[in-house]
Amino acid sequence: MTDPKIVKRASRKLSLVLRHAPEAIGLTLDKQGWAKIPELLKCLKQHKLPIKREDLDHIVAENNKQRFGFSENGLKIRAKQGHSIPVDLGLKPVTPPDQLYHGTAGRFLSSIFKTGLEAQSRQHVHLSADGDTAINVGGRHGNPVILLVHQDQSSVQL
Repeated sequence: MTDPKIVKRASRKLSLVLRHAPEAIGLTLDKQGWAKIPELLKCLKQHKLPIKREDLDHIVAENNKQRFGFSENGLKIRAKQGHSIPVDLGLKPVTPPDQLYHGTAGRFLSSIFKTGLEAQSRQHVHLSADGDTAINVGGRHGNPVILLVHQDQSSVQL
């Protein structure tokens, strides 16, 4: 796959079907969010986006946000994060650092201060270990604002 437009289109379609709406192309995910690769490729082809396994390998390897991952045996694919549909990613709890960062757009601040950080349509609130990542996340929706979240008593600072 050399056409950057096709790569971008296929990557966006993968984000949609693996994170939010597999039914949009007739795809079925298992409880952990995995899709069988032959089934995915077949469904994409039926929806006018014929890509090959090599193309899929390229998209997964080159995605700058590392949104997708293959199963250990290479027969399945899933989104690593950002699901709005229920999936069990099998993530193990870890002790968070003393402070984390949440990137958002300034227009959402009044709602956040009123109701707190909420997952909205996603399964989790996105917290980052560093400010740079939070700026990138917040900048997707407008002028970024970074909230500093302290582990002790869940206090938040701008």
